[in-house]
Amino acid sequence: MAKKVEKAPKVRRLDRIIYEQELARLQVELVKMHEWVKDQGLKVLVIFEGRDAAGKGGTIKRITEALNPRICRVVALPAPTERERTQWYFQRYAAHLPSAGEMVLLDRSWYNRAGVERVMGFCTEDEYREFLRSCPEFERMLIRSGIIVVKYWFSVSDAEQERRFQDRIDDPTKRWKLSPMDLKSREHWVEYSRAKDAMFAHTDTKQAPWYVVEADDKRRARINCISHLLSTIPYEDLTPEPVVLPPRSDDGAYVRPPMSEQTFVPDVLA
Repeated sequence: MAKKVEKAPKVRRLDRIIYEQELARLQVELVKMHEWVKDQGLKVLVIFEGRDAAGKGGTIKRITEALNPRICRVVALPAPTERERTQWYFQRYAAHLPSAGEMVLLDRSWYNRAGVERVMGFCTEDEYREFLRSCPEFERMLIRSGIIVVKYWFSVSDAEQERRFQDRIDDPTKRWKLSPMDLKSREHWVEYSRAKDAMFAHTDTKQAPWYVVEADDKRRARINCISHLLSTIPYEDLTPEPVVLPPRSDDGAYVRPPMSEQTFVPDVLA
């Protein structure tokens, strides 16, 4: 018998105009912060984890859309290859860690082992237990090496996740977001909850704590997450001085080729 999903509680949605105004302000601050990261040679690693359809991807998009991709990189690794499965578990993630002057946003991370791999049986019991032992020490090693580690868990209610999944089913432009693994996760809601609780018990450390983002309201979750991220990295305003556009050189000898000799993209709305 299918599990009955309770009716979604009424969520206090953030007004769209207020959201857009605050997001615009925060994105200016993100630019200032990432200029500071570059100038000071900081190494920043931000981990995004949480339930499927909890809003991690949307938040990452709003963080990065105004930033220089050479400074701020998003890493979303696919399932490991056969070769990667034989490596030290953290090895393929270590290759993507930030260098000086970089921010790396991990859209899912090594915590796959404590979540989907644990619940779906993709790892052995020994591999799982070893992860819980070694993960806190691995993160402490990163911090000792000078990497700033910030970890976010996006929390969404059962009913709100159901609504978002249905929205993806109904919208042809969003169906690609709904993978077979997402659908399986609905069947294992309680198992995922238990796995998350065990993960927090072992990896919510003083050096690298988990920050939980209440995400039933996507707009509010984005604002809260970005505001918190800005608060974790003290930065100064390094906004460059206004640029004066130099005049274009005038070379009267140049003649543009006839437009009839070029192939243009059709104006479909003409």
